[in-house]
Amino acid sequence: MSLPHIVGFSGSPRRPSKTRRLVETVAAEVASHHQARLDIFDLSDAGPGLGAALQRQDLSLPAARIIDAIEQADALIVGTPVYKGTYTGLFKHAFDLVDPRALLGKPVLLTATGGGPRHALVLEHALRPLFGFFEALTIPTAVYASDADFVDGQLAEAGVLERVSIAARQLAGLIGTDTSKAGTVSSLSSANLQIVRRGVAR
Repeated sequence: MSLPHIVGFSGSPRRPSKTRRLVETVAAEVASHHQARLDIFDLSDAGPGLGAALQRQDLSLPAARIIDAIEQADALIVGTPVYKGTYTGLFKHAFDLVDPRALLGKPVLLTATGGGPRHALVLEHALRPLFGFFEALTIPTAVYASDADFVDGQLAEAGVLERVSIAARQLAGLIGTDTSKAGTVSSLSSANLQIVRRGVAR
């Protein structure tokens, strides 16, 4: 039996970024509970072909591969930095190009990062309604992290880490039988999982 495929997508236009780090942290926690094939993408992977595409057929090959991966995944971990109270434009544009039927019933774990705690409601006021349109199965616990929750590029705040653990267990419970004692399988490279020590943007 093939392993469940989890795709993480960060809507940050920068790399390295706190948003990608949060998505990776959640993905690693999910993988600690269940064997899974993990792929993490961000806007840098899509390149300029994403923003230039008005229709699905206009996508460049790198951008098309990301949209295909989102549609074909067994579960998603999505994240966005919060700009002016909502998700980034290119994050939304990516999902504008996703087939409206592709996420039906698909588990989606929501994450976001922002400059301070006042942006936390973006998870409930923007992201959850977006995936409600797709009739995706959004995980009850969403994860928001502000700039102060990171130390040297690593998520460090105990309360946020606890939410990561809770949300990851909720997602893991939807994708198969617990195999935490059997190890994990991940396509995340060691470079992706290393801690970025300085200069990390949202």
